[in-house]
Amino acid sequence: MKKLVVTFLITLFIGALFACKETKKEEKEEVVDANAALPSEVEKYGGLALYTVRDDMSRDAKSTLKAVADAGYQNIEAANYSDGRFYSMLPHEFKAYLEDIGLNPVSTHQGSVTLDNADEMMADVKAAGFEYFVIPVPPMGMFEFNAENRTMSMNGSVKELANILDTLGGKANAAGLKLLYHNHDFEFKENSDGIVPIDYLLKNCNPDLVNFQMDLYWVTKAGADPLAYFEKYPGRFKIWHVKDMDDQGRFAPVGKGTIDFERILANKEQSGMKYYMVEQDMTFDGLEPLEAIKISHEGLSEIGFK
Repeated sequence: MKKLVVTFLITLFIGALFACKETKKEEKEEVVDANAALPSEVEKYGGLALYTVRDDMSRDAKSTLKAVADAGYQNIEAANYSDGRFYSMLPHEFKAYLEDIGLNPVSTHQGSVTLDNADEMMADVKAAGFEYFVIPVPPMGMFEFNAENRTMSMNGSVKELANILDTLGGKANAAGLKLLYHNHDFEFKENSDGIVPIDYLLKNCNPDLVNFQMDLYWVTKAGADPLAYFEKYPGRFKIWHVKDMDDQGRFAPVGKGTIDFERILANKEQSGMKYYMVEQDMTFDGLEPLEAIKISHEGLSEIGFK
């Protein structure tokens, strides 16, 4: 009888042991299945103009840059330089951090450039790893913004602007950089002298020293056709700002607006485009910039950008 009880207890113990092992096996299989169900890493392509997330960058530049990389972007365009630093980081620190998280510094907007500070500024831009030095608006006090009606214009002559750009282009070339001028809408409209500024700049700036970043939103806002400019001035538009427009004329995530990007993209070779940067100056209806850039990244793929 005692032997029978012992045998029963051993059997019960072994049964419990196998049951425990089987439970752990099932749990392990569940974990493996759960991991298999996790979404794959976001495919990295395209560029982002950091002006889009400028408020987040001012609060925490490094975590915001990591979020940009995690959203799938490969290239970035900076828009913050002060006292020899990009987003409070020295040029070599900024470059190293971008490399660590898999982002490529392509271009930077340098709105505070003058003929006097250009050489030092361009040395910093080169040290940070950028390829393109972009003039975002007419520099050196030539740009005017009317806050009341949110319109932009320039003072001084277009000839003066062209001469400044050529001089800066020569300095950029000597520093191993490429200089671009970025448009808004006013450059596509006749000024008081009957001159369309963008046409004057394209005709008169030295193409070996000065080329252009076409902002597709602002071209559309001005009522101009990007393709007409690609045909008339082929090869001059090295970077695009890909920025959509909603039916109210406001900035919108790429693919959620009215601009026919597929039509424009089909002519990228003629335009000379080497890179493109998603940009959204403002977001609306409660949409946060870091969410907007994810929507834009999905839109890029649907349109055919890579």
